[in-house]
Amino acid sequence: MSYTVLTSCPVCSHSLNVTKLHCGHCQTTIENNFQLSKLASLSAEHLQFVETFLVCRGNIKEVEKELGISYPTVRGKLSEIIQALGHQAEVPKKPERDEKNIVSMLEKGEISAEEALKMLKK
Repeated sequence: MSYTVLTSCPVCSHSLNVTKLHCGHCQTTIENNFQLSKLASLSAEHLQFVETFLVCRGNIKEVEKELGISYPTVRGKLSEIIQALGHQAEVPKKPERDEKNIVSMLEKGEISAEEALKMLKK
């Protein structure tokens, strides 16, 4: 029977080190301080999401369909995983709209109503 590798201590929650590897075929045992990949530290839920994301070749629409979740939820899970891997997840910034300025420009005749609508939609 095999078990999933624990990456955090069940007593104190600190990171565990892998110090022993064993071959079940020839009974060779190797002891040292081994480093696990960053992916090994992800939760089972995050690993399942990453696998789905890869199978869908990164197509967010396909991930939505496969997992039955919304686009914002997919983006949120990606951000969680990126942070769990030790990276900073970039949140796309919406450009600030100066709605009063756009209305003012429209009133002064500097822009057309169509241009104002386009600016407000951006």
